Parts: sequence; structure tokens; C-alpha cells
Amino acid sequence: MLKEILVGKLEVAPERVTPEATVKDAELDSLSIVELSIILEKDFAVTITDDELLAAPTIGDMAKLLEERHAAERREG
Repeated sequence: MLKEILVGKLEVAPERVTPEATVKDAELDSLSIVELSIILEKDFAVTITDDELLAAPTIGDMAKLLEERHAAERREG
């Protein structure tokens, strides 16, 4: 799901989106991270702040955070 968003909506090159890639490796800037946070909330009802996303060391860590938050919000909702 995260890779689809990064590639499809934020136009990150697919080869840059790997679990080991950092935000810098994926060429994501702070504006892209804010946009990602908004997309996650609007399209998937998952609340993750841009600060939380930036704190994730890798794209794989972001994906884990997304999965955890998505599961938690489904249980609550």
C-alpha cells in the first residue's frame, strides 16, 4: 500500500522504494512527507503525523508503522 502511494501519488521512482531505503534515498522532502500524511488520513483513515513518518529510519519502518496504525484504528473504529 505504501509503495503504491509513493509511486502513484507522490511520483517516486519505483526502484527507489525499497524496504531499506531512507527518506533521502527515496528523494522525499518534508513537503512530500506532509503530503503522504494527508493522503494516509484522507484515503485510508490512518492518522500518522509527518513527524512520525520522518522519524522512521527507512521506508520499511514507515510501512510497519502504517500497518500497525491501520490495524489499531480498525480495531477501535
